[in-house]
Amino acid sequence: MIDQDMKDSIMGALENVIDPELGIDIVNLGLVYDVDLDDAGVATVTMTLTSMGCPLGPVIVDQVKTALSDLPEVKETEVNIVWQPAWSKDMMSRYAKMALGVR
Repeated sequence: MIDQDMKDSIMGALENVIDPELGIDIVNLGLVYDVDLDDAGVATVTMTLTSMGCPLGPVIVDQVKTALSDLPEVKETEVNIVWQPAWSKDMMSRYAKMALGVR
């Protein structure tokens, strides 16, 4: 089980991953559903994309792996892309909504 400090570190690192289409990080967009880190140092990021046909999915996955490779506790990163629950604008942080002009 991951502790809250490590979870915060991982989420902090993921805030450096910017969705190329929207220009906002994936955490504030609400795309990251869960993060975990096992005893072997394997980080698992469960996330979604803004659309199923997102051509930038592989780019974002690579950026997630790169962002987490900066954390000494993370030896390897697995990214699970899920479509349930479906992403909606309601999942965005107040910051992201303001930046994108969403009400």
